[in-house]
Order: sequence, then C-alpha cells, then structure tokens
Amino acid sequence: MIRTPATTIDPRYSSDDAQPTPWADAVAHLRNAELFWVSTVRPDGRPHVTPVVGVWLDDAFYFSSGPEEQKSKNIAGSPHCAVTTGCNRWDDGLDIVLHGDAVPVRDSRVLRRVADAHTAKYGSAWAAEVDDDGAFRMHGNRPLVYRVSPTQALGFGKTGGFSHTRWDFTAEPA
Repeated sequence: MIRTPATTIDPRYSSDDAQPTPWADAVAHLRNAELFWVSTVRPDGRPHVTPVVGVWLDDAFYFSSGPEEQKSKNIAGSPHCAVTTGCNRWDDGLDIVLHGDAVPVRDSRVLRRVADAHTAKYGSAWAAEVDDDGAFRMHGNRPLVYRVSPTQALGFGKTGGFSHTRWDFTAEPA
C-alpha cells in the first residue's frame, strides 16, 4: 500500500503563484536520483554527512553502509537521520529532504528486492546480491542495509519560480 502524505506549501518560501509539488513527482525524483546524502548524528552531537547510492522501493529509501563506517556507528546510537538529494543549481530542479529513522533490514526477501533494484539502477558499478545465507553483498563486502521510511519530507522546487512543499506522513492526508 502506497502511503499518501498530507501535502502543504509554505508561502513564506514560495513564489506567489506556487503550487505544492505532488508527492508522485517527488517519488519520481527519488527513484531516478543517482546520489544522496545521509546525515546522522555522532554520539558527541556533531553532525556527520556522507554521500551514498541508494534506491527508493516500497515507500522507503534503502542504502547500505559497512558496520565499521561512521554512519553505521551513528545509527546504532540514534536512528534519526535526514536523506537529501537534488540539484546543485539555485534556479532549477527539485531538492528533496527526507526525515525518518534508519532501520536495519534483515529480511532476506526484502534484501533480495533491494539488491535487484540496486543492480537494475546502477548496473555493475554498484551491483548487489544476497547470498544463500541471507547476507547482502556488494563488491565482496557485507554492508548493512538500512530502510528510511520518511515521517516527513520537504521539497524545494526551483524551476519557473520557487516552492517549498511539505509532505507529512504522520498526519491524515487533507
């Protein structure tokens, strides 16, 4: 079942004639984006931001990280994170920020779907597979896979004017 968020536009940061970006448009951007930035918080409170590849599947964002990597250590202490993708131009494209918790995925059926989606999207450069023992593998490594189901998302439209859309998954849709 596809979650439908409550959608609002913030007129303070939007052009006078701006309309909220439809969630379907944001999902298309999330599916097609090649690079994302995951922001986590270190145990001492300092932020940690790192680029990752990932896939949008089943209303959630999936990415991987080695268990020894800083973002995995941070997530072990606090799952709260932000995932960002978009365009580095100030007057073009759509920037998206997802807020949610990064939850480790251990179900081998889900991992296989993520691996298949990952390989279909990135090809051999980031090919992934799941071993018979249920381990996710990429380039000979066994990274952890995380699912971020957004509780809130923000969209910053910059083409033909500006729009600041908020998608809230915790409220009933309007």
